[in-house]
Amino acid sequence: MADTGKIHVYYGYGKGKTTAAVGQAVRAAGAGLRILFFQFLKDNSSSERIILEKIPGITCVAGKDKVKFYRQMKEEEQIEIKNYYMKKLDEIVKFSDSFDMLILDEVLCAVTLGALDLDRLLGVLRHDFNGLEVILTGREVPEKVLGIASYATEMKKIKHPFDAGLRARYGIEY
Repeated sequence: MADTGKIHVYYGYGKGKTTAAVGQAVRAAGAGLRILFFQFLKDNSSSERIILEKIPGITCVAGKDKVKFYRQMKEEEQIEIKNYYMKKLDEIVKFSDSFDMLILDEVLCAVTLGALDLDRLLGVLRHDFNGLEVILTGREVPEKVLGIASYATEMKKIKHPFDAGLRARYGIEY
Protein backbone atom coordinates (compact mmCIF):
# COMPACT_ATOMS: atom_id res chain seq x y z
CA MET A 1 0.00 0.00 0.00
CA ALA A 2 1.55 3.31 -1.08
CA ASP A 3 1.77 6.35 1.16
CA THR A 4 0.71 4.58 4.34
CA GLY A 5 1.69 5.13 7.91
CA LYS A 6 -0.27 8.29 8.70
CA ILE A 7 -1.65 9.42 12.05
CA HIS A 8 -5.32 10.43 12.03
CA VAL A 9 -6.90 12.45 14.86
CA TYR A 10 -10.65 12.87 15.39
CA TYR A 11 -11.24 15.24 18.30
CA GLY A 12 -13.58 17.84 19.73
CA TYR A 13 -16.68 18.20 21.84
CA GLY A 14 -19.07 17.19 19.09
CA LYS A 15 -20.59 13.80 18.44
CA GLY A 16 -18.98 11.59 15.84
CA LYS A 17 -15.38 10.85 16.83
CA THR A 18 -15.87 7.15 17.51
CA THR A 19 -18.37 6.97 14.67
CA ALA A 20 -15.76 8.34 12.25
CA ALA A 21 -13.14 5.89 13.51
CA VAL A 22 -15.58 2.98 13.17
CA GLY A 23 -16.50 4.13 9.67
CA GLN A 24 -12.82 4.24 8.75
CA ALA A 25 -12.41 0.71 10.12
CA VAL A 26 -15.31 -0.53 8.00
CA ARG A 27 -13.93 1.19 4.88
CA ALA A 28 -10.47 -0.26 5.49
CA ALA A 29 -11.87 -3.76 6.11
CA GLY A 30 -13.84 -3.45 2.88
CA ALA A 31 -10.55 -2.78 1.10
CA GLY A 32 -9.02 -5.92 2.61
CA LEU A 33 -6.97 -4.20 5.32
CA ARG A 34 -6.51 -5.67 8.78
CA ILE A 35 -7.63 -3.44 11.65
CA LEU A 36 -6.79 -3.58 15.36
CA PHE A 37 -9.32 -1.70 17.51
CA PHE A 38 -9.08 -0.78 21.21
CA GLN A 39 -11.22 1.50 23.36
CA PHE A 40 -9.91 3.40 26.37
CA LEU A 41 -12.27 4.46 29.18
CA LYS A 42 -15.06 2.23 27.84
CA ASP A 43 -16.07 -1.29 28.70
CA ASN A 44 -16.70 -3.98 26.10
CA SER A 45 -20.41 -3.21 25.77
CA SER A 46 -20.45 -0.26 23.35
CA SER A 47 -22.80 -1.19 20.53
CA GLU A 48 -20.24 -0.55 17.78
CA ARG A 49 -18.20 -3.48 19.09
CA ILE A 50 -21.05 -5.91 18.44
CA ILE A 51 -20.81 -5.34 14.69
CA LEU A 52 -17.07 -4.68 14.48
CA GLU A 53 -16.33 -8.08 16.01
CA LYS A 54 -18.31 -9.72 13.18
CA ILE A 55 -16.46 -8.01 10.33
CA PRO A 56 -13.64 -10.05 8.78
CA GLY A 57 -10.34 -8.21 9.12
CA ILE A 58 -11.26 -6.30 12.29
CA THR A 59 -9.85 -7.46 15.62
CA CYS A 60 -11.23 -5.83 18.75
CA VAL A 61 -8.93 -6.02 21.75
CA ALA A 62 -10.93 -6.62 24.90
CA GLY A 63 -10.68 -4.05 27.64
CA LYS A 64 -12.00 -4.18 31.18
CA ASP A 65 -15.54 -5.51 31.58
CA LYS A 66 -16.62 -2.72 33.92
CA VAL A 67 -15.26 0.82 33.68
CA LYS A 68 -16.33 3.70 35.89
CA PHE A 69 -16.04 7.30 34.80
CA TYR A 70 -12.45 8.25 35.59
CA ARG A 71 -13.45 11.19 37.78
CA GLN A 72 -15.65 8.87 39.88
CA MET A 73 -12.73 6.55 40.63
CA LYS A 74 -10.87 6.60 43.92
CA GLU A 75 -7.18 7.45 43.69
CA GLU A 76 -6.12 3.81 43.95
CA GLU A 77 -8.52 2.89 41.14
CA GLN A 78 -7.08 5.67 38.98
CA ILE A 79 -3.56 4.37 39.59
CA GLU A 80 -4.71 0.83 38.75
CA ILE A 81 -6.39 1.90 35.50
CA LYS A 82 -3.35 3.96 34.47
CA ASN A 83 -1.07 0.95 34.98
CA TYR A 84 -3.57 -1.22 33.09
CA TYR A 85 -3.64 1.15 30.11
CA MET A 86 0.15 1.50 30.01
CA LYS A 87 0.51 -2.31 29.88
CA LYS A 88 -2.33 -2.65 27.38
CA LEU A 89 -0.74 -0.06 25.09
CA ASP A 90 2.56 -1.96 25.19
CA GLU A 91 0.74 -5.22 24.30
CA ILE A 92 -1.12 -3.54 21.45
CA VAL A 93 2.08 -2.10 19.97
CA LYS A 94 3.75 -5.54 20.03
CA PHE A 95 0.63 -7.13 18.51
CA SER A 96 0.15 -4.44 15.82
CA ASP A 97 2.84 -5.73 13.42
CA SER A 98 0.35 -7.96 11.61
CA PHE A 99 -2.19 -5.15 11.06
CA ASP A 100 -2.59 -2.28 8.61
CA MET A 101 -4.58 0.03 10.88
CA LEU A 102 -4.63 0.68 14.61
CA ILE A 103 -7.56 2.51 16.18
CA LEU A 104 -7.12 3.84 19.71
CA ASP A 105 -10.57 5.12 20.56
CA GLU A 106 -10.74 7.67 23.40
CA VAL A 107 -6.98 7.52 23.88
CA LEU A 108 -6.82 11.33 23.86
CA CYS A 109 -9.38 11.47 26.69
CA ALA A 110 -7.29 8.96 28.62
CA VAL A 111 -4.29 11.29 28.23
CA THR A 112 -6.27 14.41 29.19
CA LEU A 113 -7.65 12.75 32.32
CA GLY A 114 -4.26 11.33 33.36
CA ALA A 115 -5.23 7.69 32.75
CA LEU A 116 -2.41 7.42 30.19
CA ASP A 117 0.89 9.26 30.04
CA LEU A 118 1.28 11.67 27.10
CA ASP A 119 4.99 10.89 26.70
CA ARG A 120 4.18 7.18 26.49
CA LEU A 121 1.60 7.83 23.76
CA LEU A 122 4.06 10.05 21.88
CA GLY A 123 6.68 7.30 22.12
CA VAL A 124 4.20 4.88 20.58
CA LEU A 125 3.29 7.33 17.82
CA ARG A 126 6.97 7.82 16.96
CA HIS A 127 7.47 4.04 16.75
CA ASP A 128 8.26 2.73 13.27
CA PHE A 129 5.10 0.83 12.40
CA ASN A 130 6.01 -0.04 8.80
CA GLY A 131 3.06 1.71 7.21
CA LEU A 132 0.49 1.24 9.97
CA GLU A 133 -2.32 3.81 9.87
CA VAL A 134 -3.01 5.01 13.44
CA ILE A 135 -6.32 6.62 14.39
CA LEU A 136 -6.75 8.46 17.69
CA THR A 137 -9.97 9.87 19.12
CA GLY A 138 -10.87 12.03 22.10
CA ARG A 139 -12.22 15.41 23.10
CA GLU A 140 -8.96 17.33 23.46
CA VAL A 141 -5.78 16.83 21.48
CA PRO A 142 -2.41 17.82 22.94
CA GLU A 143 -0.40 20.15 20.67
CA LYS A 144 2.42 17.60 20.48
CA VAL A 145 0.03 14.99 19.09
CA LEU A 146 -1.52 17.48 16.68
CA GLY A 147 1.98 18.40 15.52
CA ILE A 148 2.79 14.86 14.36
CA ALA A 149 -0.66 14.03 12.95
CA SER A 150 -1.19 13.83 9.19
CA TYR A 151 -4.97 14.20 9.50
CA ALA A 152 -6.80 16.21 12.14
CA THR A 153 -10.56 16.58 12.15
CA GLU A 154 -12.36 18.56 14.84
CA MET A 155 -15.93 17.59 15.69
CA LYS A 156 -17.69 20.72 16.92
CA LYS A 157 -20.99 20.50 18.76
CA ILE A 158 -23.55 23.00 17.55
CA LYS A 159 -26.57 21.37 19.15
CA HIS A 160 -27.14 18.12 21.06
CA PRO A 161 -30.15 16.63 22.91
CA PHE A 162 -27.93 16.28 26.00
CA ASP A 163 -28.18 20.08 26.37
CA ALA A 164 -31.93 19.63 26.98
CA GLY A 165 -31.30 16.91 29.58
CA LEU A 166 -31.65 13.82 27.37
CA ARG A 167 -29.39 10.97 28.44
CA ALA A 168 -27.09 9.08 26.08
CA ARG A 169 -29.08 6.66 23.92
CA TYR A 170 -28.03 3.10 23.14
CA GLY A 171 -27.26 2.72 19.44
CA ILE A 172 -26.91 6.48 18.97
CA GLU A 173 -24.38 7.76 21.51
CA TYR A 174 -23.01 4.40 22.62
